[in-house]
Amino acid sequence: MPEGNGVSGGTWRAVLFDLDGTLIDSAPDLGEAANELRATRGLSALPLSDYRPLTGTGARGMVGVALGIGPDDVHFESIRDEYLALYEARMTRLTQVFTDMRPVLDRLDTLGIAWGIVTNKHSRFAQPVVEAVGLAHRSRVLICGDTAARAKPHPDPLLEAARQLRVEPSACAYVGDDLRDVQAGRAAGMVTVAAAWGYLGLGEAIADWGADHLIDTPAELLKLAAMA
Repeated sequence: MPEGNGVSGGTWRAVLFDLDGTLIDSAPDLGEAANELRATRGLSALPLSDYRPLTGTGARGMVGVALGIGPDDVHFESIRDEYLALYEARMTRLTQVFTDMRPVLDRLDTLGIAWGIVTNKHSRFAQPVVEAVGLAHRSRVLICGDTAARAKPHPDPLLEAARQLRVEPSACAYVGDDLRDVQAGRAAGMVTVAAAWGYLGLGEAIADWGADHLIDTPAELLKLAAMA
């Protein structure tokens, strides 16, 4: 087990989740929107496997894979906006909660452990998606990329979620599939859980992120909660 920030948690009073790649599989819609971007330029579709690892980086990653264009390109902002419009038009077609996550959420409800969502996805996209997959009425809090002054890896969104839940950060666990999730959770003083079923990116290996816990399946989260 990689060493994290040393927070063991005592009793978990709340579990917070990243959205894309942790709670929901949004890669099909994000990837298809990128292929639509390619289609407008007469380019053939790329396989979803090309997009999936970078799905957690949002428009920047999808545009990068689709067209090889990064933020330093003079046309990046206009192309990003074009991509986001395509994504917004289809963002709830194929996106769904990971099947193995559903019983975990049910069990957390049964145990009386509050759970919520903290994502860098802006509310323009996150709120409709959370509603479409049936989590809006269940999640106790939804913090988006434009909710707090600074997004992850800053701790601000996680601290705001804890404030809204009226739970001390040290009594919260944060589960995510990106290095930024672990960095934000550590900075907020929360128990950090790295989700190996997620998108993970192309940077450091997940075992090197420094999370307090690394789990391969959602079910393992319940074992951690029981031991906390």
